[in-house]
Amino acid sequence: MVRLLTNDVSVGYGDVMIVKHLSVQIPDQKITTIIGSNGCGKSTLLKAITRIISHQSGSVLLDGRDISKENTKILAKKMAILPQTPEGAAGLTAGELVSYGRFPYQNGFGRLTKKDYEVIDWALEVTGTLEYKFRPVDALSGGQRQRVWIAMALAQETDIIFLDEPTTYLDMAHQLEVLELLQRLNREQQRTIIMVLHDLNQAARFADYIIALKDGEMVKAGTCAEVIVPEVLREVFQIDAVIGRDPRTNKPMCITYNLLKGEKQQHEKNIPALYAHAGSAY
Repeated sequence: MVRLLTNDVSVGYGDVMIVKHLSVQIPDQKITTIIGSNGCGKSTLLKAITRIISHQSGSVLLDGRDISKENTKILAKKMAILPQTPEGAAGLTAGELVSYGRFPYQNGFGRLTKKDYEVIDWALEVTGTLEYKFRPVDALSGGQRQRVWIAMALAQETDIIFLDEPTTYLDMAHQLEVLELLQRLNREQQRTIIMVLHDLNQAARFADYIIALKDGEMVKAGTCAEVIVPEVLREVFQIDAVIGRDPRTNKPMCITYNLLKGEKQQHEKNIPALYAHAGSAY
């Protein structure tokens, strides 16, 4: 089943096109990960799908409706997004920040209900941030702040959650905690999760579906086994990857890789030295 899709979407800034005629389908109630090199359009695509920025052409459809024509509050009850570099928490406590996730459910008076407070505490608890509820967000570490922002997205209680590099600033243990939390929300509550990740092995471990982008165009979309393969990674990242199997999940994993561009540059750099050496020898 597909509730969310893009049809021939192009997105740019001025005359520069970042996403080019992209048509993707997001599997419902699955975890989808978008991968690609820096500047390939991953974050831009997320912003266009969630209506943070406008697209120049094409359409984004949710439940058969064009999101550009959808009521903002109705859309906010269906989709939540955690940006790559969230801002705007200055002077707020963690609990106050998470309460912003309840905005779509508030009436004209903007008062929080008992249900709102229950959801806020739940979101803080599942992200391991309940102890920071009354602490200023500015006083938290980078990892603690990131988990509070994720709690705000969860408090929005949407079926679909977008996260742009949700493991940024987190150490390895907290990265795993966040990704396992998202996986649990997907499996137990059937939330549709769409996220951008840089770590290929994390993407392969937690995703059901992967979209690989290069220069704003889709190179490959499919299961982890279909996307995490040497030929796709060669085209997307310019690396020569050795792919094995994760012994715990049996999913593909990148064991090691060489940088193809770097090898070529090093080879070309060594050519004059080789000629000089050959000349001196003869």
